[in-house]
Amino acid sequence: MREESRGRELAEWGCELAVADVRDAASIARAVDGAAAVQVLCPIVPTARDAPAELRSVADAFAEALISAAPPTVVAISDYGAELDSGTGVTLTFHHLEQRLRELGGDVTFLRSAEHMQNWRRQVSAALDSGVLGSLHQPLTKRFPTVSAPDLGAVAAELLTDEAPRSRGPRIVHIEGPQRYTALDVAATLSELADRDVVARELPRPEWVSALQRGGVGESYAELVAELFDAHNAGRIDAEHGAGEVRRGTTGLRAALSELL
Repeated sequence: MREESRGRELAEWGCELAVADVRDAASIARAVDGAAAVQVLCPIVPTARDAPAELRSVADAFAEALISAAPPTVVAISDYGAELDSGTGVTLTFHHLEQRLRELGGDVTFLRSAEHMQNWRRQVSAALDSGVLGSLHQPLTKRFPTVSAPDLGAVAAELLTDEAPRSRGPRIVHIEGPQRYTALDVAATLSELADRDVVARELPRPEWVSALQRGGVGESYAELVAELFDAHNAGRIDAEHGAGEVRRGTTGLRAALSELL
């Protein structure tokens, strides 16, 4: 926890709490000292003035802490496209994290997640108000991998407790949902759930950054997201061919969006 007082409910469940700052490698190392397994999830700071520098510094702090603490098992939540070293915006953070964690000995797994279905939360209210779902996924007919966040959590838990022997080098596991969807599918599902017409429309590229800023993120982070969707639309963001395995969650788009409503 950043503040121990926020962990009161967890303490009541029987959890042992530790206080750490994700920018401070020493405090992270103390927090994970003696742990049998550690899950790493780099927090996103959407309002950071210099998002690339902020994200990289957090990834470095985690890597340095884990190199110091040397836990036997590490599961790092990563991203589809993390094998690419340029032109992927936010996903470059996960590329950097993976590269640093390759310095670890022991059992390391990169759990690369597809885009979360819950990310549509940012646009649902405006889409229902206006009847238009602006899409950065283009063309609208393009199918993209996506997963419900709780399904990702379930797979991470399995990997944290999996004691099967490993081959040398990091293990790569991809996770996406039971099928792929288009922006048209998202709009149609919202229409059905809300009982009103919602149509998907391609958001013009020059409007992406300002639209993301209206959603509450800073300009620097919005530029990273825009770059990521450029890579998505160019077909660069997918499970890495020939690397690791692909697991599938059980939650479909309709179930995930119904919870958002």
